[in-house]
Amino acid sequence: MPTGSGKTRTAMHLIAHHLTSHAHAIVVWLAYSEELCEQAASEFEVAWRSLGNRPTSIFRFWGTHDENLEECHDGIVVAGLSKIYSRMRNSTGFIGYLASAVSLIVIDEAHQAIAPTYGAVLDILQSQRRDASILGLTATPGRSWDDLDEDQQLADFFGNQKVSLTVEGFSNPIDYLLAEGYLARPEFSDLFYEGGAELSSRDIKAITQDLDIPRRILETLGVDEKRNLRILAKVEKLAKRHRRILVFGSSVEGACLLATALDAHGAVESRAITGNTPVHERRKRIRWYRETSDAPRVLCNYGVLTTGFDAPSTSAAVICRPTKSLVLYSQMVGRAIRGVLVGGNKNAEIVTVVDRNLPGFRDLSEFFTNWEDTW
Repeated sequence: MPTGSGKTRTAMHLIAHHLTSHAHAIVVWLAYSEELCEQAASEFEVAWRSLGNRPTSIFRFWGTHDENLEECHDGIVVAGLSKIYSRMRNSTGFIGYLASAVSLIVIDEAHQAIAPTYGAVLDILQSQRRDASILGLTATPGRSWDDLDEDQQLADFFGNQKVSLTVEGFSNPIDYLLAEGYLARPEFSDLFYEGGAELSSRDIKAITQDLDIPRRILETLGVDEKRNLRILAKVEKLAKRHRRILVFGSSVEGACLLATALDAHGAVESRAITGNTPVHERRKRIRWYRETSDAPRVLCNYGVLTTGFDAPSTSAAVICRPTKSLVLYSQMVGRAIRGVLVGGNKNAEIVTVVDRNLPGFRDLSEFFTNWEDTW
C-alpha cells in the first residue's frame, strides 16, 4: 500500500480479526525503530477497542520497555528489531516461548525482511511452528532500484504473494489517494548543484557497485559550504509559503549545520535530529515541530525521520541526500504528502538537490510500480 494509505491501521484490523478468531493467540509485530513500534502499539489499542472481543494485552519490547515475554499468553508483542536481536544473541531461550506459541508474525517495512538481522530473528520465531503466518507491510515492495537479485530474494521470501491495494476505476491506488484527498498532490522540482569535490574513478566505481552512495561522499556533501548556502536560500524561500518543512540532510554534520545556520540567520526557527540526538531531546524537538503555530518551523534530520514519523502539517520537503534507493527516496517524499482528509494539505512541494554525477528520482507513481516485473 502506498505511503499515506494506512498500512498500519489496515494491518491492525487484520490482527484484530486474527485474535478474535482464536481463543488464545500471540501475534509478534517486528519493527526496526522506536517510532514505528510506538505507532503500532497505539494503532492496536484503537483497533482493539472497536473490534476486540475480550481483554487482551500489548507487550512492549523496545527502547526502555523490557517486559517478560514468557508471560505473554494472549495478545500482541510489539518488538524493536535491534532489541530482540541483541537479546537473542545473548540467549535464544528468551524468545523460545514465543517461537512455540506465535501464530502470526508481522514485519513492518517488509522490504527489510531478507536483511541478516531480520532473517536471524525470523528463523528462530519460525523454528517451532512452521504453520505461523507471515505478513509483510511496505509501500515499496523491493530492496533496491537496480539490483534484480536482491529484489527477487525478497519476492521469493514472501512466496511471490504480493497483495496490493486496488481501487476500481483507477489504474493505480496513488491516483485514487490523490483524488480523494488522502495524499497531497506533490510538485517536484530540482535544485541543481554543479560544485563539490570532483569524483575520482574509484568514487564512481563505488557509486556504481554499492547499494547506495558511500558514506564518505555523503559526508563531503554535508559540509560543502556553497552547496549548503544554496540549500539555505531555498529553505528560506519555502518558509514564506509553508509552515512546516522537513529537510533531509546528507550526513549527521550536514543536518546539524543546516539547522544551526537557519536558526542563526533568524528567518525561520529550526532544529536538528540525528541518530546522535538523545531520545528525550528527540521527542522534545518533534513535539516542538508538531505544535500548532503559524510561524514557519524547519526540522533538519539525517536517518531518523524517514519512517514512523507522522506530522501531517508538513507541506514541503527538501531532500539533500542523494540516494540510489528508490525505497529511501519514497520514504522521504512520503513524510510531506499527507492529504487534507488525514489532517494534511492539498498540495506539497518536494525539492530534490541534484548533484553532478549522482543518481536521483523524481516520480511519485514510480515508487509503487517499479517492482511489478519482479513479483
